[in-house]
Amino acid sequence: MRRGILTAVTVGLLVTGGLTACGDDDSGTGGTDAGSDKKAKIGVILPDSKSSGRWENADRKFLEAAFKAAGVDYTIQNAQDDKNQFQTIADQMITGGVNVLMIVNLDSGTGKAVLDKAKSQGVATIDYDRLTLGGSAEYYVSFDNEVVGKLQGEGLSKCLTDKGVQKPVVAYLNGSPTDNNATLFKNGYDSVLKPKFDSGEYVKGPEQSVPAWDPAQGATLFEQMLTQTGGKIDGVLSANDGLGNAVISVLKKNKLNGKVPVTGQDADVQGLQNILAGDQCMTVYKAVKQEADAAAELAIALAKGERKETGQKVKDPEGNREVPAVLLTPKLIFKENVKDVVADGYVTKEALCTGAYAKLCTDAGIS
Repeated sequence: MRRGILTAVTVGLLVTGGLTACGDDDSGTGGTDAGSDKKAKIGVILPDSKSSGRWENADRKFLEAAFKAAGVDYTIQNAQDDKNQFQTIADQMITGGVNVLMIVNLDSGTGKAVLDKAKSQGVATIDYDRLTLGGSAEYYVSFDNEVVGKLQGEGLSKCLTDKGVQKPVVAYLNGSPTDNNATLFKNGYDSVLKPKFDSGEYVKGPEQSVPAWDPAQGATLFEQMLTQTGGKIDGVLSANDGLGNAVISVLKKNKLNGKVPVTGQDADVQGLQNILAGDQCMTVYKAVKQEADAAAELAIALAKGERKETGQKVKDPEGNREVPAVLLTPKLIFKENVKDVVADGYVTKEALCTGAYAKLCTDAGIS
């Protein structure tokens, strides 16, 4: 996997909203005067709809709501994991008069090309959820992704302890090797699990990275892992809920579901249902509305020619620069607190508690 490391540099308290206005930024990030003499128009490029349901079901919805509430023009499009389409959409948005471009990159190379072109055309830019290494975005809005990974490692460790497994063999199914976030997640769960491997408390099993976070490829890779170990895998650190569900599909075929703890991330409906059913150990909930609202607030300000002070920066090791950032706090979810995700409005009871899951929801206190 790519080993670029994103380091948070704390400049103040964690920002979760109420960003502070400040003067023009001349810190060398290449700030543009996006809002002058132009009507505010914001373009957003989402990465795909296959790797996670969040992009279309949550991010789009919350960003649209924020832009509508502010009365600004906007366009949100999805590149569907196609790098050429990603660049085409960006070109069309720039030509169409956006003065702020917010992207979730497919990889840092493509993302950098898009950000640099936007900058050359006087368009302000924001990295949303994924930092573009070596890029030129004026802000980065995401969650603390090493903490996300740490929660995954802690969650898996708890589930293995609860099952009383001695010297468990733990397999890794990492995210996409072109996604810097996947590197950060791995840094996080390695910080919890590697000491256990080193001490002999746990045994390191097979490890694979999944191109484009593709669940179908994830299932194939995990099936190979299970064959390779003769079925001796006691826990799976799966980097998101989509990959977790792919692992569970293979475990079901081998009548191992519920016996082998599997992690996840994103708290999507499928992942939460897997947790309620006992097939998935945990997930990490990232309150996407907070992320979308923070990014929208920055984008709207940029579109009006304003700068906001975020109180945080992250280090881009490839660009050798510090990027003003908003890093939000993720939350560990087990069966007993799935109800918190519903109470927060991220998923609805109607979507989650269908069919056989209705009783499981009741048992879990979801009302």
